[in-house]
Amino acid sequence: PKQGDEGGVEARIDLDPEFLPALEGVRAGDELILLTWLDAARRDVLQVQPRDDPARPLTGVFATRSPDRPNPIGLHPVRVVAIDADPARPHLRVAPLEAIDGTPVLDLKVALRGRTAHTTPRATTPDSA
Repeated sequence: PKQGDEGGVEARIDLDPEFLPALEGVRAGDELILLTWLDAARRDVLQVQPRDDPARPLTGVFATRSPDRPNPIGLHPVRVVAIDADPARPHLRVAPLEAIDGTPVLDLKVALRGRTAHTTPRATTPDSA
């Protein structure tokens, strides 16, 4: 699929009715991070030629946006286009989304804006804490 800034499409995200209350506070125009499980991805690939371009050198998947990776979780910044809160079939329309139709959605999170380097939380290990 195309990356969001390369013409990703508007998409419908269907929600189970039990999750309708979780949309409270989400509005059209909001920016979200959509987390997906890239179920069609290969999990045994550790290096790729970015964009499947044979002219590019092999690169570790952690330095690329390749869906093929050991733990294929997709991270998609999207904008909410519309919300349909129909109790029987709630869904969101978001754009731009770069995912294959039917890709499982793991979670939706509000996008954080205005963070600076000195306020951004960092992971620590016992040795660095």
